[in-house]
This record gives sequence, structure tokens and C-alpha cells, in this order.
Amino acid sequence: MTRTTLTAVLTAAILIGTSNVASAATPQAIDLTSKFVAAGITDIDRLQVFEVGGIVVIRGRTADRAQAVEAARIAQSLGYGRVANLVQTIEAPDDLAIARRAERELTIHRSLDGCRFSVSSEGGVLSVAGLVSHELQKDVAVQLLRNIDGVREVRTDFQRN
Repeated sequence: MTRTTLTAVLTAAILIGTSNVASAATPQAIDLTSKFVAAGITDIDRLQVFEVGGIVVIRGRTADRAQAVEAARIAQSLGYGRVANLVQTIEAPDDLAIARRAERELTIHRSLDGCRFSVSSEGGVLSVAGLVSHELQKDVAVQLLRNIDGVREVRTDFQRN
């Protein structure tokens, strides 16, 4: 072998060895969310469950503390000894307050002048129906409503005048 060929072979071996070490040092995340949903964990909003390096990480939000505890129990029943239960327990949404705040926001925003809305909230899911003059007003209304504390989702049924 020539010196140039030997140098190229050694450089390639070092690069291959370095990439294997780098990939071995970074544990792969395995998405387990569907297993937890299938096991009955459905009341945790934004549920995400990943196994990373032998540790199950559970994220989401719920008003029911028992659901958070159940998620950790399911992880242990699946054979995972190390569980990071990061599920946030939040207060149940005050639907009346959410609906009132939504009505107020829609009423005071000048770009929505001339529109008529009907608002209701159930479990933090805001349902809004009404008449708008312009297509852009639909987007403005949804953006305003998403920023209200306690709103988990906005469902709309808008019609044009």
C-alpha cells in the first residue's frame, strides 16, 4: 500500500468509528403513546409517551390526578422500572368564565366590527358560530380565542354575510 492509500484507509476507519460512537452515545426515543391510549389513557390532553434509554417519559395535562397516576402504573406494568411522570395536573376549566371572556374578546376587537357570534364552552373546548363579513375575520377570531386561558381547542362554524 502506498502512503496516500494507507492515510485514506486510516482516515475512513477513524470517521466510521467516530460516527458509530456518536450514534451509540445518543439513545433513540421510542414513541409509546399509542400503547398508552390503547390501555385506556384518554383523559390526558397532549399525551406524549417516549422510552429513552430505558426511561419512560410521560408528558401531558389533565384535570384528573388519577389519570396521571394510572399512566405511571401502566408504564410499570409494561416492564419499565424507571418512569418520569411529567403529567401536569391542572384545574378543570371554568367553562362559564371561558365563554364570557371569549364573548368579550370578540366584542372589543375592532377588526371584528359587524360580526355576530354565538359562544359556548365545554371542558375548555370553545365552540363559536356566527356571521363574518370577510374571510380574514375568521382567522382573527380563532387566533383571539386560542389565546384565552383555559381554552384547549377552538371549534368554529362561521358563515359569510
